[in-house]
Amino acid sequence: MKREIYDEDHEAFRASVKQFLDREVTPHLDTYAAGHGLDRDFWLAAGKQGFLGLEIPEEYGGSEAGDYRFNAVLTEELAKVNMTLPSCVGIHADITVPYLVHLTNDEQKARWLPGAATGEILTAIGMTEPGGGSDLANLKTTAVRDGDDWVINGSKTFITNGGSADIVLVAARTSPEKKAKGISLFAVDTTLDGFSVGRVLDKVGQDESDTAELAFEDVRVSNDDLVGPLDTGFISMMQFLPQERLGSAITNLAHARQILDETVQYAKDRQAFGQPIGSFQNTQFLLADLVTRVEVTQAYVDQCVVAHTKQELTPVDAAKAKWWTSQVQNDVLDHCVQVHGGYGYMNEYRVARAWRDARVTKIWAGSNEIMKMLIGRDLGL
Repeated sequence: MKREIYDEDHEAFRASVKQFLDREVTPHLDTYAAGHGLDRDFWLAAGKQGFLGLEIPEEYGGSEAGDYRFNAVLTEELAKVNMTLPSCVGIHADITVPYLVHLTNDEQKARWLPGAATGEILTAIGMTEPGGGSDLANLKTTAVRDGDDWVINGSKTFITNGGSADIVLVAARTSPEKKAKGISLFAVDTTLDGFSVGRVLDKVGQDESDTAELAFEDVRVSNDDLVGPLDTGFISMMQFLPQERLGSAITNLAHARQILDETVQYAKDRQAFGQPIGSFQNTQFLLADLVTRVEVTQAYVDQCVVAHTKQELTPVDAAKAKWWTSQVQNDVLDHCVQVHGGYGYMNEYRVARAWRDARVTKIWAGSNEIMKMLIGRDLGL
């Protein structure tokens, strides 16, 4: 079914993203995987193309597209290559940067946004903690006032871009007695004394990304590094999470659709018992089911993109999109592995790597169980 949400400008932008990926990125994927991270050349090249500044005002070096559909196009094209690219780029450009755009003063914007647009300043967001998971309201990291400074102690884990970030947006408890209403956000320079990167984590999939543990031992930051009003961090995180979850949904579906399209072609080309495996009724029925599931889901996600472009996407609808697409993605890729047979279990095949890469999508950006709780509460249950 033809999609109606993009116009000629969006498709021209899509073509430029695809050209960039084919020329600058795809030839280096093995290097990224071996190094467990995207190198700085990648970020600088993406910044030069303007792909990191879609949320950043022009006066600070961005394009301030003002149309989330451009973000969605970028995410879709990145996801067609692998899951790492939309994850790492999304954390920087779609998730962390909006905090810096909307919650900072003019001095802070001038300090951080130009480098974020060019790729000279790479960002990460430090929410999740060991033992905390999706329970952001009960985080343990603290920031204690000391004169005009704050002293941060604690740890974060599963931090995408954590091993290479220049700035980490850290959620810390500033007023413990206020519980969720006592959390603040700080932009922490990773060169500061007391900040350290622990392990770059050995994940099941997404070998190309540097997902790390971070430690804060008496890290001293100034009040000028406070992002947004004091004690409003939890509220801010809740306000920005729908965009993160929508980005996850777009990624999940584009990634699944790309591998499914490749699997359909494989079913046409692969011979068994003297005929293409796609000619067997079981394979036909299976692929018909998967294509239908993906296209029906696409219709919902597209409506979410339109709603978010109009600033009308609700947290509950974003939660629906996040959990449902991750389930569809994992179901589709599991079947795609099966269609490939033994080859589907070999890492040299894209379908195997895609299957591994996708499993985390039912966990990150809030686990699917948490998403269902949000939806259930909205139903008055």
